[in-house]
Amino acid sequence: MTTKLHKLIYIALLVAQGVVIGLVENMIPYPFAFAPGAKLGLANLITIIAIFTMKKRESFTLVWMRLILTTLLGGTISTFLYSMSGALLSYFGMLLIKQLGPKRVSIIGISAAGGFLHNVGQLVTASFIAQSWTVMLYLPVLSFLGILSGIAIGIAANYLLQHVQTLHRFQLDYERSSKQKWAQ
Repeated sequence: MTTKLHKLIYIALLVAQGVVIGLVENMIPYPFAFAPGAKLGLANLITIIAIFTMKKRESFTLVWMRLILTTLLGGTISTFLYSMSGALLSYFGMLLIKQLGPKRVSIIGISAAGGFLHNVGQLVTASFIAQSWTVMLYLPVLSFLGILSGIAIGIAANYLLQHVQTLHRFQLDYERSSKQKWAQ
């Protein structure tokens, strides 16, 4: 198999895993009674792994494919709008923060920021739809949960990148091409 075929298979597998995780998470009742609608964001684990194992264009494609397929298989237009706004703000924010480099921020820190930004994106969309900024009063509660979830997802991603040989190999290949070392 060629390197390009390996990458396509890798992307397809990550997209499939992200979709399955997203659909399973949608079946779980909301775990936080004091924060209706709050989810753990487990599918963002795939986004973190993508950011650290593939080029920006490939990881962006992965995020879009995951969003579209998850919506087609178990969502609505409104869930797509909320998911898209949260996922894109989170994705671009994590890429921006990642530019600080491994000496200033860790994978866990980048993931925590992504959890926070995901909630900001969703609340901005909710404010736009409701035509009221009072929705943003929900931000402190969601921020706390998003940061905690982001930390947990960052820890999981860090563990997987170190201990799953295939992920580690893709990460090392990516680091060679980007000349920025995150692996330990």
